[in-house]
Amino acid sequence: MRISTFKAVFLGLLLALPIAGFAIDKEEAKSDKKFDPNEMIMHHVKDAHEFHIIDYKDKSYSIPLPIILWTDNGLTTFMSSEFHHDDNGTVVVEKDGQKFVKYHEKIYQLNGGASEVVFDAKHHPTNAVKPLDFSITRNVFMMWVSVIVLIIIFTSAARVYKKSEDNVPTGIAGFVEPLVVFVRDEIARPMIGEHKYKRYMPYLLTIFFFIWINNVFGLIPIINGANLSGNIAFTMTLAVFTFIITTFSGNKNYWKHIFWMPGVPVPMKIFLMPIELIGIFTKPISLMIRLFANITAGHIIILALMSLIFIFKTVAVAPISVAFSLFITVIEIVVTAIQAYIFTILSALYFGMATEEEHH
Repeated sequence: MRISTFKAVFLGLLLALPIAGFAIDKEEAKSDKKFDPNEMIMHHVKDAHEFHIIDYKDKSYSIPLPIILWTDNGLTTFMSSEFHHDDNGTVVVEKDGQKFVKYHEKIYQLNGGASEVVFDAKHHPTNAVKPLDFSITRNVFMMWVSVIVLIIIFTSAARVYKKSEDNVPTGIAGFVEPLVVFVRDEIARPMIGEHKYKRYMPYLLTIFFFIWINNVFGLIPIINGANLSGNIAFTMTLAVFTFIITTFSGNKNYWKHIFWMPGVPVPMKIFLMPIELIGIFTKPISLMIRLFANITAGHIIILALMSLIFIFKTVAVAPISVAFSLFITVIEIVVTAIQAYIFTILSALYFGMATEEEHH
């Protein structure tokens, strides 16, 4: 049975009302703790050492992930469940004669003899140090999942072409081929040029699908905030790759336009040189911030809208909050592809600028 969009939204509102009411009653029952929307939003947006599932009857249920630390005594490993969902530095985990606490999703090693963490006026630990943390956080875990999913998708598509005698795409190949052709014909060829685009296609296809699938994973509620594209370290790494490829692809004409702009007076050449030089670094920085800010902003807006139910402490706000949250979620679904497209096309544009030949 097919359900119209209006009916789907209406059913969503009906389902959200009892859930919101239960959550509000639970918050009101905790009279000693006031609801803090900022704390809740940041908790869901930032990375974590576990997948939090649900809180039920004053118990927190989550999927633990491995904690991997390198200290003065060498490698130390244990599961995040040993912190018992504590993130305030109150639970001390003892391993190999060392004591560890978790505070705001950062692992600290207590100094010798200390039994609890001590904070200064700015709430920074004073008797603990941060060891090298190689833990598998939920963002790292989801990055591995996205890589596995992409490998499965493209190997399956390649297998279809291998078995097909007339190269007609079917199944998963029918979904992948239009996207590959789109990146080639609408991004690589116009931005880089007919004769040079092929060498950059593997990278452009990788970042397009990698960013897109991670953006989609960030919208799945059960993943609980594992939005990899909303992590600035992730976007910075992608931007650095684009920067490196652009820098090493630059030809004589590219560097001449940066250090000695042709066709302008000498004083203007000297004036433009530092501006163009700064532009080399501002381009990848803009790539990094644009992707990070757009993905993070969408999650924050949705969580802020849902927080209105708990701020006003009434279920009457639920229909408005849920309706606007659904609207923003629909926009976010579109943004997942748009941001992958923008990052890819700007990267291709930078490659095209670096490899463009001098026109006479």
